[in-house]
Amino acid sequence: MSKVQVDTIDTRSGTSTMQIGSTNTSTINIGVSGDTVNIPSGVTIANAGTATGFGGDNTPYFHVYLGSDQNATSMSTVKVAFNTEVYDTANAYDNSTNYRYTPTTAGFYKFYTGVTYYADSSNLDFNKVTIKMNGSTVIGGAEVDMRSNRGRQMTGVAQCIQQMNGSSDYIEIYSFVASNGGSSAFESENRATYFGGYKLIT
Repeated sequence: MSKVQVDTIDTRSGTSTMQIGSTNTSTINIGVSGDTVNIPSGVTIANAGTATGFGGDNTPYFHVYLGSDQNATSMSTVKVAFNTEVYDTANAYDNSTNYRYTPTTAGFYKFYTGVTYYADSSNLDFNKVTIKMNGSTVIGGAEVDMRSNRGRQMTGVAQCIQQMNGSSDYIEIYSFVASNGGSSAFESENRATYFGGYKLIT
């Protein structure tokens, strides 16, 4: 293999395009391990091919939902037992015991949830969804108050961005519910009660 040592490679006068590699080229390497390749301010990178290894992706990610109705005790804060997985790229969600997400990759995550609460008659009062990390409240969603116009169904939602340590931090969903009598539950029909999240690219 031959080696060319120069300080600057430039186009000749009157030429504005530089071609590196031609018909015999399969791989072009720029630098070696430990080098820094600088792209100055104002330079535009125009890509018409396939780029790999740049930036990042929103993994791990997961999305789970309530596969069957869960009884809800009025005037109580209840952990929602999301028991059915749609996605769980890192196998980090426990859908059988603790119903929590414990990502093994550190970083900032976006979490979201929606909890639908229904009753057997038009007597619902409140539904407030809370996202908790390690047992402490991260954010409580807007309280849904139906006392002035009671119905049989309401949905509380919440979302947040939270930093996770990638080892022991975990996220759970709770809901405070209240009804004016009768039986009530978190609804599973049409996947109306759900929980998910993904790692942010930073």
